[in-house]
Amino acid sequence: MDRVARLNEVLANNPNDTFARYGLAMEYSTAGNFELAMSQFHQLLTRDPDYTAGYFMAAQTLVRAARVQEAKQLLLGGIAAARRTGNAHAGSEMEAMLIELS
Repeated sequence: MDRVARLNEVLANNPNDTFARYGLAMEYSTAGNFELAMSQFHQLLTRDPDYTAGYFMAAQTLVRAARVQEAKQLLLGGIAAARRTGNAHAGSEMEAMLIELS
């Protein structure tokens, strides 16, 4: 069974599994299936709005899909999440990416 199938199986049993949802989004992103990746990132961040890695990787996915303005908006949300959770490292990475995109 491939990784996508395994992750979908995990999510079928537990739709709130943040790590599996993130993993599935990353698998789709890596494969270049940006719409499915963004759908999974959206579900992830709706369920766990403080999962800062989700914002960062979703923004990178959007940039690869030539959707830079959406990426910038997502980064702003991620920076806010990083501040809420005290995750200075994630916040600084997203701030640097935002500057690069400007």
